[in-house]
Amino acid sequence: MSASINIALVIGSLRKESINRKFAEYIVSQMPDSVTIKEVHIADLPLYNQDYDDKTIESYERVRQQLKDADAVLIVTPEHNRTIPAALKNVVDIGSRPYKESVWTHKRVAVVTASPGSFGGINSGLDVRKSMQMLSAQLMVDPEIHLSRATDSLNEDGSVSARTQKFLQGFVTDFVQFAGKSGG
Repeated sequence: MSASINIALVIGSLRKESINRKFAEYIVSQMPDSVTIKEVHIADLPLYNQDYDDKTIESYERVRQQLKDADAVLIVTPEHNRTIPAALKNVVDIGSRPYKESVWTHKRVAVVTASPGSFGGINSGLDVRKSMQMLSAQLMVDPEIHLSRATDSLNEDGSVSARTQKFLQGFVTDFVQFAGKSGG
Protein backbone atom coordinates (compact mmCIF):
# COMPACT_ATOMS: atom_id res chain seq x y z
CA MET A 1 0.00 0.00 0.00
CA SER A 2 1.70 3.19 -1.16
CA ALA A 3 -0.97 5.80 -0.35
CA SER A 4 -0.44 7.78 2.82
CA ILE A 5 -2.93 7.12 5.62
CA ASN A 6 -3.58 9.61 8.42
CA ILE A 7 -4.70 8.16 11.74
CA ALA A 8 -5.99 10.05 14.77
CA LEU A 9 -5.13 8.25 18.01
CA VAL A 10 -7.38 8.75 21.03
CA ILE A 11 -6.23 7.25 24.32
CA GLY A 12 -9.14 7.01 26.73
CA SER A 13 -6.99 7.18 29.85
CA LEU A 14 -5.55 10.43 31.17
CA ARG A 15 -3.18 8.55 33.47
CA LYS A 16 0.50 9.19 32.73
CA GLU A 17 1.49 5.52 33.23
CA SER A 18 -1.64 4.08 31.64
CA ILE A 19 -1.33 0.51 30.41
CA ASN A 20 -3.52 1.54 27.48
CA ARG A 21 -0.95 4.18 26.54
CA LYS A 22 1.75 1.48 26.54
CA PHE A 23 -0.31 -0.68 24.17
CA ALA A 24 -1.14 2.32 21.98
CA GLU A 25 2.55 3.25 21.76
CA TYR A 26 3.42 -0.30 20.75
CA ILE A 27 0.69 -0.33 18.07
CA VAL A 28 1.94 3.02 16.74
CA SER A 29 5.53 1.69 16.62
CA GLN A 30 4.40 -1.14 14.35
CA MET A 31 2.69 1.01 11.73
CA PRO A 32 4.23 1.09 8.26
CA ASP A 33 5.98 4.24 7.03
CA SER A 34 2.94 5.12 4.89
CA VAL A 35 0.90 5.74 8.05
CA THR A 36 1.02 9.00 9.97
CA ILE A 37 -0.42 8.95 13.48
CA LYS A 38 -1.27 12.02 15.51
CA GLU A 39 -2.51 11.73 19.06
CA VAL A 40 -5.63 13.69 19.89
CA HIS A 41 -4.87 15.12 23.32
CA ILE A 42 -8.01 15.13 25.45
CA ALA A 43 -6.94 16.13 28.97
CA ASP A 44 -7.57 19.86 28.43
CA LEU A 45 -11.12 19.56 27.09
CA PRO A 46 -13.91 21.18 29.10
CA LEU A 47 -16.87 18.87 29.63
CA TYR A 48 -19.20 19.06 26.67
CA ASN A 49 -22.16 21.39 27.15
CA GLN A 50 -24.65 22.13 24.38
CA ASP A 51 -24.50 25.80 25.37
CA TYR A 52 -21.01 25.79 23.83
CA ASP A 53 -22.32 24.92 20.35
CA ASP A 54 -22.67 28.62 19.51
CA LYS A 55 -19.23 29.49 20.87
CA THR A 56 -15.72 28.90 19.61
CA ILE A 57 -13.77 26.82 22.10
CA GLU A 58 -10.21 26.43 20.90
CA SER A 59 -9.64 22.95 22.35
CA TYR A 60 -12.92 21.69 20.87
CA GLU A 61 -12.03 23.08 17.46
CA ARG A 62 -8.55 21.51 17.63
CA VAL A 63 -9.98 18.08 18.42
CA ARG A 64 -12.75 18.28 15.83
CA GLN A 65 -10.24 19.29 13.15
CA GLN A 66 -7.84 16.47 14.05
CA LEU A 67 -10.66 13.94 13.84
CA LYS A 68 -12.00 15.44 10.62
CA ASP A 69 -8.56 15.40 8.96
CA ALA A 70 -7.92 11.74 9.80
CA ASP A 71 -8.69 8.89 7.43
CA ALA A 72 -9.43 6.74 10.48
CA VAL A 73 -9.46 6.92 14.26
CA LEU A 74 -7.85 4.42 16.61
CA ILE A 75 -9.29 4.46 20.12
CA VAL A 76 -7.29 2.66 22.82
CA THR A 77 -9.09 2.77 26.13
CA PRO A 78 -9.56 1.28 29.56
CA GLU A 79 -12.90 0.60 31.17
CA HIS A 80 -14.12 2.73 34.06
CA ASN A 81 -16.96 1.30 36.15
CA ARG A 82 -17.89 -1.08 33.33
CA THR A 83 -18.27 1.63 30.71
CA ILE A 84 -16.49 4.36 28.74
CA PRO A 85 -14.09 6.58 30.69
CA ALA A 86 -15.49 10.10 31.12
CA ALA A 87 -12.65 11.73 29.16
CA LEU A 88 -13.30 9.49 26.15
CA LYS A 89 -17.06 9.99 26.26
CA ASN A 90 -16.40 13.72 26.31
CA VAL A 91 -14.42 13.44 23.04
CA VAL A 92 -17.19 11.37 21.46
CA ASP A 93 -19.73 14.04 22.41
CA ILE A 94 -17.55 16.98 21.33
CA GLY A 95 -16.92 15.34 17.95
CA SER A 96 -20.62 14.70 17.44
CA ARG A 97 -21.65 18.35 17.80
CA PRO A 98 -22.89 20.86 16.75
CA TYR A 99 -26.00 19.09 15.49
CA LYS A 100 -25.61 17.77 11.93
CA GLU A 101 -21.86 18.56 11.95
CA SER A 102 -20.57 15.34 13.50
CA VAL A 103 -17.01 14.43 12.55
CA TRP A 104 -17.85 10.78 13.26
CA THR A 105 -20.22 10.31 10.29
CA HIS A 106 -18.63 7.70 7.98
CA LYS A 107 -15.33 7.95 9.90
CA ARG A 108 -13.46 4.66 10.10
CA VAL A 109 -12.98 3.75 13.77
CA ALA A 110 -11.21 0.86 15.50
CA VAL A 111 -11.38 0.24 19.24
CA VAL A 112 -8.80 -1.52 21.42
CA THR A 113 -9.39 -2.02 25.13
CA ALA A 114 -7.12 -3.27 27.86
CA SER A 115 -7.76 -3.89 31.52
CA PRO A 116 -6.00 -5.60 34.41
CA GLY A 117 -9.30 -7.40 35.03
CA SER A 118 -10.63 -10.62 33.56
CA PHE A 119 -12.86 -9.07 30.90
CA GLY A 120 -10.30 -6.87 29.15
CA GLY A 121 -12.44 -3.75 29.10
CA ILE A 122 -15.03 -5.37 26.84
CA ASN A 123 -17.89 -3.33 28.32
CA SER A 124 -16.09 -0.11 27.49
CA GLY A 125 -15.35 -1.37 23.99
CA LEU A 126 -18.96 -2.34 23.41
CA ASP A 127 -20.21 1.01 24.70
CA VAL A 128 -17.78 2.92 22.47
CA ARG A 129 -18.98 0.83 19.53
CA LYS A 130 -22.61 1.52 20.47
CA SER A 131 -21.98 5.28 20.44
CA MET A 132 -20.01 5.12 17.20
CA GLN A 133 -22.69 3.06 15.49
CA MET A 134 -25.35 5.59 16.49
CA LEU A 135 -23.14 8.36 15.07
CA SER A 136 -22.82 6.49 11.72
CA ALA A 137 -19.12 5.76 12.04
CA GLN A 138 -17.72 2.81 10.11
CA LEU A 139 -16.48 0.38 12.72
CA MET A 140 -13.74 -2.18 12.35
CA VAL A 141 -15.48 -5.25 13.71
CA ASP A 142 -12.78 -7.87 13.24
CA PRO A 143 -10.53 -8.43 14.98
CA GLU A 144 -11.91 -7.24 18.28
CA ILE A 145 -9.14 -6.47 20.76
CA HIS A 146 -9.98 -6.68 24.47
CA LEU A 147 -6.77 -7.41 26.39
CA SER A 148 -7.69 -9.06 29.68
CA ARG A 149 -5.20 -9.28 32.56
CA ALA A 150 -3.32 -6.68 30.56
CA THR A 151 -0.65 -6.10 33.18
CA ASP A 152 0.44 -9.71 32.51
CA SER A 153 1.01 -8.66 28.87
CA LEU A 154 3.68 -6.20 29.93
CA ASN A 155 7.27 -7.01 30.82
CA GLU A 156 8.81 -5.68 34.04
CA ASP A 157 10.18 -2.65 32.17
CA GLY A 158 6.68 -1.79 30.87
CA SER A 159 7.29 -3.02 27.34
CA VAL A 160 4.75 -5.26 25.61
CA SER A 161 5.44 -9.00 25.97
CA ALA A 162 6.47 -11.01 22.91
CA ARG A 163 3.23 -13.02 22.93
CA THR A 164 1.09 -9.87 22.97
CA GLN A 165 3.31 -8.20 20.36
CA LYS A 166 2.51 -11.01 17.93
CA PHE A 167 -1.21 -10.63 18.62
CA LEU A 168 -1.13 -6.84 18.19
CA GLN A 169 0.94 -7.04 14.99
CA GLY A 170 -1.94 -8.94 13.39
CA PHE A 171 -4.29 -6.18 14.48
CA VAL A 172 -1.99 -3.53 12.97
CA THR A 173 -2.03 -5.26 9.58
CA ASP A 174 -5.83 -5.50 9.60
CA PHE A 175 -6.29 -1.94 10.87
CA VAL A 176 -4.03 -0.42 8.20
CA GLN A 177 -5.99 -2.26 5.52
CA PHE A 178 -9.29 -1.08 7.06
CA ALA A 179 -8.08 2.54 7.44
CA GLY A 180 -6.83 2.67 3.87
CA LYS A 181 -10.09 1.64 2.23
CA SER A 182 -11.60 4.35 0.08
CA GLY A 183 -15.21 5.36 -0.04
CA GLY A 184 -17.69 6.13 2.68
